[in-house]
Amino acid sequence: MDPINTIIAIASLVLAAVLVGVFGIWVYFLSYMIKSFKLAPRLGSNKSAGRHPKVSVILPARNEENYISRCLDSLLAQDYPDFEIVAINDSSNDRTGHIMQEYAAKDRRVVYVSAPPKPDGWAGKNWACFQGYQKSSGDLLFFTDADTVHAPDTMSSAVSHMVSENLDALTAIPRLICNDFWTRITLPSLSTFLHTRFSPLRVNDPKTKTGYFFGSFFFITKETYKVVGTHEGVRHELVEDGALGSRVKEGKFKMKMFRGEEKVDAVWARDLPTLWHGLRRLVVPLYHQNRAGAHLMAAAVFFILFAPFAFSAFSIPAYLLASGLAVQILLAVNILTVTLLVITTAVQCKLGVFESPAYALGSPLSGALISFGFLSAIVNARKKDAVNWRDRQYTVNEKQHFLR
Repeated sequence: MDPINTIIAIASLVLAAVLVGVFGIWVYFLSYMIKSFKLAPRLGSNKSAGRHPKVSVILPARNEENYISRCLDSLLAQDYPDFEIVAINDSSNDRTGHIMQEYAAKDRRVVYVSAPPKPDGWAGKNWACFQGYQKSSGDLLFFTDADTVHAPDTMSSAVSHMVSENLDALTAIPRLICNDFWTRITLPSLSTFLHTRFSPLRVNDPKTKTGYFFGSFFFITKETYKVVGTHEGVRHELVEDGALGSRVKEGKFKMKMFRGEEKVDAVWARDLPTLWHGLRRLVVPLYHQNRAGAHLMAAAVFFILFAPFAFSAFSIPAYLLASGLAVQILLAVNILTVTLLVITTAVQCKLGVFESPAYALGSPLSGALISFGFLSAIVNARKKDAVNWRDRQYTVNEKQHFLR
């Protein structure tokens, strides 16, 4: 065998070994995802549990004039008998505050709050949520986002579960609405990768340490919220819902995650720029908390989501230009891994994101976008204004997390 063929053979075996590992991960993803879809509890239309504690909806909004009316309309249409909506204008520079005030003038269940400028060391949403909590009067706090729409019986169903199961906190997976092509191809891949980490099966298992809230929908008793430190305790966190959920789980409180796609619609990303910044927002705080962990996660994302497609650039030419068992093995494993990746993503499209499975064909693009988004976040994590989120720029450091 000539030297070139030897090098190709060795490279083929190395890449094949990597792909075998990636293939195994995708087998696990698919099996666990199907198990979770089957066994995760659903936020159903439960009958009243007999008690109707007052609910305070905490609704922060910043520059949400295109979404806030739909959200408020869906909340005011709830069939639950006792609730208030604390609508917090988070220093908006559009018509968000004006729209909120109009609703408050028409319906006394809406309490309008104009949050003062956030202090240093606070993320904007966390500050707004804390302001809303201080104005609330309910025994149960219901946190949601301005770009979320709720079915009329959503609040009743959630309270029924809280009361009948004696829960301290409850969250529901929303149906994530995809408004553009890039989100439609990227969200299924990202959801598949993250699904096993924050599956209801893990969150609902008291033996695990996994706790998580979806910011678009979570209930928590006011007493539990106080004990875990309110949003003041996670004031520096950009992914504040996950951090608050972790605190609840660490405190041994009884929490439960439901599938709520039939009850709650939420928008995760609105276009390519917000998708890009959303990906970076996941990584930059992690980098300053656990630098090695951030690098490992970025590497794992690359090998799991993008490497099978990138390796095709070697395996196909190697098969056509060289001979031998090694290149045949590589091509076969490459084809199997790519096929399984696309099939798993198609299942997530259909059952998790409720989009056409055809968007799974965009997996090479989504894998590249997610991988480079995470890499970009790590490269720029130590720079000034490392994160741009909701029209605010955040500078992060290891000591304070946020300088401004």
